[in-house]
Amino acid sequence: MENSATNQTIRLLTPFSMRNFNLSHRIVMAPMARMRSYGNVPQPHAALYYSQRATRGGLLISEATGVSETAMAYHDMPGIWKKEQIEAWKPIVDAVHSNGAVFFCQLWHAGRVSHRDSQPNGEAPISSTDKPLAEDSSNEFTPPRRLRTEEIPNVVNDFRIAARNAIEAGFDGVEIHGAHGYLIDQFMKDTVNDRTDAYGGSLENRCRFALEVVEAVTNEIGSDRVGVRLSPFANYMESGDTEPQKLGLYMAKSLNRFKTLYCHMVEPRMKTASEVFECTESLTPMRKAFEGTFIVAGGYTREDGNKAVAEGRTDLVAYGRLFLANPDLPRRFQLDAALNKYDRTSFYTSSDPVVGYTDYPFLETEP
Repeated sequence: MENSATNQTIRLLTPFSMRNFNLSHRIVMAPMARMRSYGNVPQPHAALYYSQRATRGGLLISEATGVSETAMAYHDMPGIWKKEQIEAWKPIVDAVHSNGAVFFCQLWHAGRVSHRDSQPNGEAPISSTDKPLAEDSSNEFTPPRRLRTEEIPNVVNDFRIAARNAIEAGFDGVEIHGAHGYLIDQFMKDTVNDRTDAYGGSLENRCRFALEVVEAVTNEIGSDRVGVRLSPFANYMESGDTEPQKLGLYMAKSLNRFKTLYCHMVEPRMKTASEVFECTESLTPMRKAFEGTFIVAGGYTREDGNKAVAEGRTDLVAYGRLFLANPDLPRRFQLDAALNKYDRTSFYTSSDPVVGYTDYPFLETEP
C-alpha cells in the first residue's frame, strides 16, 4: 500500500501470508494486560475494546490469560481454565472475527510474580525456585514454592488444556507467554533457575519446561495455531540471563522442531517494561535461525517498524501502547496521521470499563 503524500510503499501495510492466515498488513496488536476481567472472567466490554482494534486481515493477540487457578496474579486478569471463562470469551472472539481479523489467545502463568491472595487456598505461588523477588519492599509478591520435579507435568498439562479451551472459545490460535519474568521465563533464565534436577543447570535443561509446554500445546491444537513470545534480553521481574543471545538462539532453533507458527521476540532495547535503552544486541541471529513467521516488539514507531520490515529484520511488528491509544492504528499509519497520546494512569484501571479502554478516539475523516 502506498502513501499518496510521499508516493512511498508503506511496508507495514503490505500483505503477508502466515501459513493459513492471509494478513492484509503487518501491524500486530501486542498482548497487553488491562485488568478489567472481573472475577477472572472476560467481560462484555472487552468485545468492544478488541473489535475496535480489529481490521480485516489484521492479527490481534489477547491480554495475558491464565491457564489455571495457580497461574493468576494481579487483580481482574482473565482466565481460560473453566467453562464460564470459555463461554465469556466466545462473544469477544466473535466480535473480532466479525471485523475480519485473526485473534490469538496469550496463555500465561505468572509463577512467582504473584501473591498468596491470588492463589487457591492462599497458598504460595509456584516457580522454578523458592527465591523471592529481592526488590519487593511493599510485599506485593509472596515468596514462591519450588515446584517438585513430579509436579511439572501437571503444569504442562494446564497449558495443553488451556490451548484446547481457547480453540473451543473460537480463537484462531494461542501464543505461549514465555517472556517478561513469568513462570516459563523463570525456568529459562539462569539468574532465577537454581534447580539441580532435569529442569535446571544447563541451557538445555532450563529450556526443557518451555519446550515441553510447546510440544504439549502443539500436539493438542496443531503447529499452525501456536506462537511463542520470548524476551531473552529482558530483565523484567528480576529474570535476567547472563547469556541472553545464546538463550534466544537456542530457543529459536528449538521451536523449529515443532514447526511453530511464529516466534514473537521482545527487542533487546526493552530491558525493562517501559524504558527504551541504547544497546548493541540484535535479534537478527534469532530471526535468521527461526523458520516460521518472526514478530518483533518493543518501542517501535511507524518509521522504525517500516524500516525493520524493509530490511528483512522481521515479518511483522507488534505495537502495544500505540495500539491501545489508537484503535485505528493501521489507518493512521497509512495516512501518516497524528497519534493519540496514551494515558498510562488508566492502563490498569480495573473499576472503569470505558475510560482509557474503549474511549480513545478514531480519526474522523474518511480516506
